[in-house]
Amino acid sequence: MADFTLDDLIDCYRTGIFPMSDARDDDYLFLVDPPMRGVLPLDGFHIPSRLARTVRKDAYTIRIDTAFSQIIELCAEEAMNRTSTWISHSIQALYQALFARGLAHSVEVWSKGDDSQLLGGLYGVSIGGAFFGESMVSRERDVSKIALVHLVARLKAGGFSLLDCQFQTDHLSQFGVIELPKTDYLVRLAQAIDLKGDFYDLPRTASGRDVMDILTT
Repeated sequence: MADFTLDDLIDCYRTGIFPMSDARDDDYLFLVDPPMRGVLPLDGFHIPSRLARTVRKDAYTIRIDTAFSQIIELCAEEAMNRTSTWISHSIQALYQALFARGLAHSVEVWSKGDDSQLLGGLYGVSIGGAFFGESMVSRERDVSKIALVHLVARLKAGGFSLLDCQFQTDHLSQFGVIELPKTDYLVRLAQAIDLKGDFYDLPRTASGRDVMDILTT
């Protein structure tokens, strides 16, 4: 799509549309407007008991917005179950520009120690009280799930009302993701965008126990 600007991208999110591409090196992007939308109700978030124990252990270091570009690049890499990606270089550039405006964020999971390494996480777009999850990635077991738990706690603490997951999948269903018809989704979207969510209300140093306290009270 020629001459697609950052403001065009923001307008798309405000109206329930998001961009994709067919391959990493494809300069063409297209807009997706699904009839059914995957949404994770923040008050209906289900955390499997084993994952809850893992989060409380704080075996990893969680960082916020310190490696946004690296998270996108990890998400775009080929994996055993995925040989292509919708995250083109053009789309990555748009999201990095959104990040520079404070409208995109990453939740990162790092190994502990002096040689700390980025093991995965997630990124998405934040407008008002709506957060649009874009992609998540793991290089170790449960890493992206841990990032999701920290994200949901951060959104709840910050007064967000909508976590858009784009599509319902078997992987996301375990956490309570539901599907909404487009008309219902647009109502929730309009309400959420009018809010003033604060992504940083929860301190960046919040521990796993802090996060679980938010999600279980």
